[in-house]
Order: sequence, then structure tokens, then C-alpha cells
Amino acid sequence: MPPRVRSRFYDTEFHSARVTDVWVWEADDHHAYRLLIDALRETPFWDRYFEVVDLLVGVENGYARTYGLDPVATVTT
Repeated sequence: MPPRVRSRFYDTEFHSARVTDVWVWEADDHHAYRLLIDALRETPFWDRYFEVVDLLVGVENGYARTYGLDPVATVTT
């Protein structure tokens, strides 16, 4: 079974003074995402090693999917 959650990590320190790192999580469904966040909150990762500034939850090309339009970004499958 493929992973239900995947991640990418970006170093933004040289572009931003407020946020130095961005961790992008891609989940197969909301339940998988919720389990990930709940698990992270129970570790030293959360607010000890890192200050979690924002959680931004979105749907890739959500607007295009909702209205049957071509996506703005390139989508690979």
C-alpha cells in the first residue's frame, strides 16, 4: 500500500524573516492528515524544536475542479 501521507521540506530562511522552513504535507484524505497532525502534537517536534506558525490546509486546484476549469498549475499524475 502506498503511503497515505507524503511530505516535502523547503528552506525559506534566505527569503523570509518570519518563517524559516516550510513543510508541505500531502494526504490522501482528511483522516490521514488529521492523524498526522494529532501524532505530531504529541512529540517534541511541536513547539519545542519548532514553532508551528500556521497550518494552511488547501486543495490543489480546488477552484478549477469545482468549476470544471483547466488548472492554473501543472498537474502530474
